[in-house]
Amino acid sequence: MNVDEGYCQKILEISKRINKAQRPIRILHAIKWDESLIKDLLNSNLKKIPDIGPDYYARNDLGFDPLKKILELEEILNDVDRDFGESDPIGNILKRNTNQYIDVVRMLLGRGTPEFYKFSKKIFGSTLDYFEGTELRVYELGKLLDDILSGLKNSDLGEKYKKNISSEKVVAELNKRLIPFFGGAEINVKLDDGILSDAAAGSDYIKIKNNTMFSEKDIDIFEVHEGQVHLATTINGSRQSYAKWLAKGPPCTTVIQEGIAVMMEVLTFSTLPERAKRINDRLLACEMVERGSNIKDVLNFYQEMGQSKEDALENSLRIFRGGVLSGGSPFTKDISYCTGFIQVYNFVRMNIRLGMPELLPFLFCGKVTLDDVPVLYEYHKKGLINFPQYLPKKFSDLNGLSVWMAFSSFLNKMKLETLSDKYKSKLAG
Repeated sequence: MNVDEGYCQKILEISKRINKAQRPIRILHAIKWDESLIKDLLNSNLKKIPDIGPDYYARNDLGFDPLKKILELEEILNDVDRDFGESDPIGNILKRNTNQYIDVVRMLLGRGTPEFYKFSKKIFGSTLDYFEGTELRVYELGKLLDDILSGLKNSDLGEKYKKNISSEKVVAELNKRLIPFFGGAEINVKLDDGILSDAAAGSDYIKIKNNTMFSEKDIDIFEVHEGQVHLATTINGSRQSYAKWLAKGPPCTTVIQEGIAVMMEVLTFSTLPERAKRINDRLLACEMVERGSNIKDVLNFYQEMGQSKEDALENSLRIFRGGVLSGGSPFTKDISYCTGFIQVYNFVRMNIRLGMPELLPFLFCGKVTLDDVPVLYEYHKKGLINFPQYLPKKFSDLNGLSVWMAFSSFLNKMKLETLSDKYKSKLAG
């Protein structure tokens, strides 16, 4: 039975209000460091940890009045309660998203103080959290992965991918690959001088860091990570008839977005051990800071792994921006890549194991959490949610993925420790 048009219109109206309210809230812009500060830190060798606290961040205008923004969002919450009550599944998603934006505003009000970390931990999670259904903390899984990846680091695995492709050529190649994927939709890959990361996806574009050299593998990664996941889910969300909120991702969707993106890198064999290790190292560095390490400690951590001073500072900055440089209060967003991959992998595996693969394309209908997916599928059958228009081939044709996950579920029942001891013994012989 389809939902009535009046209900659909209420969803559309609230979606537009949420999207408008969140538009000026830009986390990374609000916590960015000036280039001059970064240069000063490099030149000083951090003999003294600088005081980058609330006064420094106050110079970086949020672009909105935070208290008025909280009131605006609370008004939306009240209207959702009035229109949908406490038991409506879509209404509950809208309330959760709105509450998340309120938490983001409160986090930004605490820039440069432990209050920032308090909300970062609530929004993005902590390395000290337990994984649901396990007795392992997030950082413990990170250390297990580090042991494996460190063993691969110096192995001869095949081709060495040199960073000898200019950012201009990367832009041209990605446009060539992605325009057909999006069926001629107006998307654009372009150069950008202001981003910290190598690439970033927007509403209908992907930005590539200017004056940077990349490898062939980097292009493959950008294609699936930024293009087929981040950009595709944004456009799929924006093309919803009523559920326009799906185009915009509150932080609770970041974990799943990054998890899907990393999973696509793995499924397409686009990634490399050093990239996986770099992502995992961010998790380990974040755990160090949560336990009290300062920015000098983290710089040393990265430099001891062979990173240049510039790269070590760039990676440290990701963890300390918005937080406290003396330790104890990091920005925990970067743990999303590892935690998200594990959550998405298990979600895909369990849906296939339980005979419900039809839910999986709805990971791509916009910015979602795993709890949203069954709800969106049910409301798709009721006519409210559009099927995602742009899907990676691995998810538009689920045959190969289903076999992969079927074997994965079977093989996971084997005790790897026993097999490992057996193979070590053979190798030693």
